[in-house]
Amino acid sequence: MDTTLGTQVRWKAVALPPEHGGWGFLLEPIALGLLVAPSWAGLAWGAAALGAFLMQHPLKLAYTDRRRGRRYARTAAAERVLLVYTGLALAGFVAALALGGLRPLLPLAIAAPLGLVQVVDLLGNRGRELSRELAGVIALAAVAAAIALAGGESAPVAFGLWAVLAARAVPSVIYVRERLRLEKGKPAARGWVLASSGLALAAIALLAWWGVVQALAAVAIALLLARAALGVSPWRRPARPQRIGFLELALGLLTVLLTALGVALGI
Repeated sequence: MDTTLGTQVRWKAVALPPEHGGWGFLLEPIALGLLVAPSWAGLAWGAAALGAFLMQHPLKLAYTDRRRGRRYARTAAAERVLLVYTGLALAGFVAALALGGLRPLLPLAIAAPLGLVQVVDLLGNRGRELSRELAGVIALAAVAAAIALAGGESAPVAFGLWAVLAARAVPSVIYVRERLRLEKGKPAARGWVLASSGLALAAIALLAWWGVVQALAAVAIALLLARAALGVSPWRRPARPQRIGFLELALGLLTVLLTALGVALGI
C-alpha cells in the first residue's frame, strides 16, 4: 500500500458532503417529527440521523482510497472524522432507545433496505445515480416517523408524516435533476417530472381522504406540483442552480410547517 501522506488537508472537504441538497432532506424529517411530537427521545433520534448522514462522505473517501491501495493525508483525516460521526450516531441511537424504547425502530427497520441501497451505490462510486438519491430521501423521511413514535404519537400519524415527506422528496429529486438539464440546454423528461409529482399528490390526497394525513399536507404537495409544472414549462424563468436549490429548501420548510400545522389543528 502506498503510504504517501500529503501535508495539507481541507477538513471541510473531508467532513461535509458536497451535495448541499441533502441537508434539506435530512433536516425536514427531524424538524417535522419534533414539531408534531417533541421529546428528548426524538431529539436523540435526530442526533443519530445526523451522525449517520454525515458518516457517508468520509466513509466514501476512506473506502475509495483503501480500495485503490493508497493512503493520503485525506485518508487518515476521513477515518478520524468517520470515527467522530460514528460516535455521534451510536450515542444518539443508544440515548434514543433508552429514552423512547423500541417502538420507533419499526419505520427505521422498514427503511433499512433503502439505506443499504444508498450505501452500496455510494461505495460503488455511483453516488449521483437516481436509484441512490431516491432510496436515500425515502429512508431519511422515515426519521420523521421514528421521532413521532418516540414522542408518543400514534402509528397512523407517524407513518403519515413519512408518506408526506416521501411524496415531497421523490418528485423533488426528479424535478431538480430534470430542471438542471433544461438550464444547461439539454433535453429533459418533462412527462416524468409531471407524472411523479401528480402521483405524489394523488397518493397524499387519498391518505387525506382516509384520514391518515391532514388536508394541509395535500395543499403542500399541490404547491410542489405547481412548482414542477411551471419549472419545466416553456414559460419558466432561467435560474442558476443555487437559486433552484434555495427555492427547494424554502418549499421543503413550507411542507414541514403546513404538515405540522395540519396535525396540530386537525385540518
